[in-house]
Amino acid sequence: MKRRAFLGSAVGAAVAPTLALAHGPTRQKVTLEAEVAANPEEVWTVIGDFQEMSWHPAVFSTEGENGNQIDATRRLTLGQEGGGSIDEVLFKYDADKMTYSYRIENVSVDVLPVTNYSSHLTVKPRDGGGSVVEWRGAFYRGYPNNDPPENLNDEAAIAAVTGVYQAGLDALVERFGAPAS
Repeated sequence: MKRRAFLGSAVGAAVAPTLALAHGPTRQKVTLEAEVAANPEEVWTVIGDFQEMSWHPAVFSTEGENGNQIDATRRLTLGQEGGGSIDEVLFKYDADKMTYSYRIENVSVDVLPVTNYSSHLTVKPRDGGGSVVEWRGAFYRGYPNNDPPENLNDEAAIAAVTGVYQAGLDALVERFGAPAS
């Protein structure tokens, strides 16, 4: 019995350093908020339709099926006709709470350097009037193995998602105005 315990400890001690070196990408998260002067219902009217994303300056067109039902799909074409595209699926929708969640089903890492991406968009009342729009997402970098190229590493993924969110939120502030202090 002591011999087995000793062998188990020896094997564990030999394997532990190897396991410590076995690492891959970690899930990254981005959360951004913007405050706008419009009330939540007015903002939700613009951003609450999963099939309509013309409010985002990077989106050239949106095509989709099944409205705001769970498992509805949309394809975002970016920039211009024939631009890069992102295919997304809606997995949670609550109009009363003014929130929805979706995930990317298909995107080239040249378009957005991420994998396994999911996101949540929510509108909440702001203390003192107006609204707070929160956009948060979780994802892995575009390169799933160790030693990613610079354009597919964690920093590139975070910068790309942050850029998408910030551009959309800035467009909402421009559209609705910033709340009075």
